[in-house]
Amino acid sequence: MSQPSPTFDLAAVEAAIAGTQFAGKLTHLATAPSTNDLALKAALAGARSGVWIADRQIAGRGRGRHTWHSPAGAGIYMSVLAAPRIPLQSALALSLRVAVAVQSAIASTCGFRIREEIDIRWPNDLILNRRKVGGILIDTASNPATATEPARLRYAVIGIGLNVNQTSFPPELDAIATSIRRERSEASSTVRSAVEDSTKSREALTAAILVALDAEIRALATGSPQPATCNCPDPTACSTWITGKRVRVEARDGDPGYTGTTAGLDPQGFLLVAGDDGQIRTVLSGGLREL
Repeated sequence: MSQPSPTFDLAAVEAAIAGTQFAGKLTHLATAPSTNDLALKAALAGARSGVWIADRQIAGRGRGRHTWHSPAGAGIYMSVLAAPRIPLQSALALSLRVAVAVQSAIASTCGFRIREEIDIRWPNDLILNRRKVGGILIDTASNPATATEPARLRYAVIGIGLNVNQTSFPPELDAIATSIRRERSEASSTVRSAVEDSTKSREALTAAILVALDAEIRALATGSPQPATCNCPDPTACSTWITGKRVRVEARDGDPGYTGTTAGLDPQGFLLVAGDDGQIRTVLSGGLREL
């Protein structure tokens, strides 16, 4: 049974997100199997809004059934349940919008430069100085189309895992993973609790993510083509991975995988890759790896 934790200042987060759609809807736990599973359970019971935050997950998961390293108190492990009234086609852009929101929050709270330091590996990985610092996993459900209405999003569960205070990782992850603490110029700096230093807290970063995510969801619901929190000329400028990157698209669902060069986004926000065989492919699933 999950228990509340006294080490996370939930009141500080609530105060910082006043006026957003998430205000008054936060649940914080010391340990949870998976915050996404908690949010999905609530969604299936009829809830359409909420935020679940855990100090530690024991069954966290990423894309492709990958597990997520989540030692207690070292990171942000959070799932957001939202249900903007948008066509299902518009919901396809949600992954990039969430990534831009998290990137923006990290940049504004921790001082990293967008794209040069904190980068987005389409569509759901946050890369800090060329190593993975966070990941996003989104589960959605839809209402079917009717004679007068297109298919619409019923709800989205947005899982966000972010490495904050880790100083080391398991050997199999050490070369490819990092944390905000490891990458700060002051090697001993810790993203501490709000009581110690509100400018470097997990609470402050959690709140910044929720504020940015609120803005992105509202912008998507109003049909805005531009991410609300993107400080770049266009969303492709927030990531070095969207154009001109030599990549391998990993195999998914029986596809063999392929190599090529990223060639921008299609109108729905899916990545285009110019394959080495001359074909332009739309990446609907599968992770990217740099060549």
